[in-house]
Amino acid sequence: MKRRTTAGEQANKALADTTKYNALEVGHGMSEDLDKHFRECIEKHRDIIDEDEFCLVMVVGTDPLIKNLIRRKFYAWPFLPKPRPNQTVLLYNKRLDRITKRLWVLPCDMVMAELASIGYVDKRYQTMQAWSIAFFRGTFWEYIRHEHGIKMLSEQEYISAHREELIKSGCKEGSSLTPDSFDFAKILTYDLENSSDPAVGQDGFDVSGKVQYADRDVSAHQSHQLAV
Repeated sequence: MKRRTTAGEQANKALADTTKYNALEVGHGMSEDLDKHFRECIEKHRDIIDEDEFCLVMVVGTDPLIKNLIRRKFYAWPFLPKPRPNQTVLLYNKRLDRITKRLWVLPCDMVMAELASIGYVDKRYQTMQAWSIAFFRGTFWEYIRHEHGIKMLSEQEYISAHREELIKSGCKEGSSLTPDSFDFAKILTYDLENSSDPAVGQDGFDVSGKVQYADRDVSAHQSHQLAV
């Protein structure tokens, strides 16, 4: 039987890699097989979503166990998803059976804030800058609809417009549960630790969930956006 590597071994291997990668090359590498993954997402949702058009979403995030590992998550919604950093949203048309529009691509939060605060940027980043500015101004939906000439509803607008239909299909609005009061008498304090220091387990993992990159200027978050 072939021995499988553990998450710890993969994490240690990733941490041991001190190579400084070119952001553009990494970004292109991460986008090589996007067509295949978007097509898989389309096939999974085409018969489930009734609308003639729906949004395909890709979110770039870190792995919860393996440091320096970047994962891409794909899903679809019948409405405009809530904008968030490290997000790519495309519009798919059932009748044409193809992706018709790239609605928006948002970089990581720090890059979004920088793009929204500076004046001139290179022509390659002007569209992304406009999306970032609209995001911080709170006019994102209006800008996206005007830019692409669409009238697709946002998530909250879609739920409000189809409320009766959703209720009849079995969806019920439930009230949130009231949490139990906290009993401080059951707490025993042995050692106090500085909350700003990462907690390191016996296997050497940083369980604080923080991700460290060998080269801050070439983070995988930013590299994906440079390639789009």
